[in-house]
Amino acid sequence: MAQAIVTLKIMPESPDVDLSGVQKEAETKIDAFVGESGEKRAEEEPIAFGLKALKLTFVMDEAKGSTESLENEIAGLDGVQSVDVVDVRRALG
Repeated sequence: MAQAIVTLKIMPESPDVDLSGVQKEAETKIDAFVGESGEKRAEEEPIAFGLKALKLTFVMDEAKGSTESLENEIAGLDGVQSVDVVDVRRALG
């Protein structure tokens, strides 16, 4: 099977939420879901009035299927309002 590159957009509950803490916890959940500690990329996206979303991009085996269980786990973290998949691509090569 091929590899999929997935980008999650994590919205915090408020501008006061520590995004670095959310990032660390979310990356731990991603590693457990993927089954290994793979390469991840994180970036902050300004939304409005000081609110920033956290975008996490990671690689997973396409055979894993849906990321719904991972999304639900991350959405349950303290300070997280919502989690959405904003991009999925098949990795070639």
